[in-house]
Amino acid sequence: MALPPQDERTLPAVVLRDIDRRPLEQVLAEMQALVEHHGHVIVVCSQAAPTAVQRRLHTLRSLMESDRIALFRPDLPPLGLAVLARQLRQLASCDISPGVLASAGRLLVHYIHAGALLNSVTRLDRVPVGLKSHAKSWVPGSQFGVLAHPEPQLVRITPEAALPGPEFGTWMLVAKGQLQSDWVTATLAPSWKVQGLREIPLPSESPGWWGTGKLIEFCSYLPDLSVLYQLVTSVRRSSCHWCGIDVIGDRCVFCSAKPPVYDSPPLKQLENRTAVG
Repeated sequence: MALPPQDERTLPAVVLRDIDRRPLEQVLAEMQALVEHHGHVIVVCSQAAPTAVQRRLHTLRSLMESDRIALFRPDLPPLGLAVLARQLRQLASCDISPGVLASAGRLLVHYIHAGALLNSVTRLDRVPVGLKSHAKSWVPGSQFGVLAHPEPQLVRITPEAALPGPEFGTWMLVAKGQLQSDWVTATLAPSWKVQGLREIPLPSESPGWWGTGKLIEFCSYLPDLSVLYQLVTSVRRSSCHWCGIDVIGDRCVFCSAKPPVYDSPPLKQLENRTAVG
């Protein structure tokens, strides 16, 4: 799901549609055109995507023999994934190199709180759920507040129910499915002290991810481009020893190379060198 721009600087998204069902030659030509036009491409893909989609993405990258395509698959529910993709689109308008921009996703994911209000958890298999909660989900009228990220949490909705929220100022997106409730907007959002709230259509992937269409999905995030830019540029960057691109973190997102590990000399050799020095 490509969210509407957060501000006038947010770059548009390119949606790779039906890449597992269209002819390989057609999808390959589309990806080649993107790389030639933009120089580098960051593909944000859900871990819940069908295996055929994931295989096709790796096939495309291998056929192109390109280290200018980064595949990023964060463990986020659909709305949280869409928010993260939009944050990268915001940052793409700044003077940030492709390697740092692609690496930024692994940093920004820590500032996203994503969850949903569900009428049942009987088919929820992406968040740990105890047998007691499963049993309670069969009680008519039961509702559950589920936090999928950053730390899985599940509570049965009661007047005292609460979910741990961010300790910094955020905005909240709310996407309503086939569930009637004001708990997210009237209770959760105020308890998280959100600075703004917007409603959007429910992502088409959400019912499958959460195991029910009777839900209200929510996500709190940092909306301000200046804050996102400061977070990313304040992290120490280094050059990949293999492809030479600038990155943040311990792994290159384009060539997947890790920093080389050098064998440490034996302690006795170190002592001898110290003595000679």
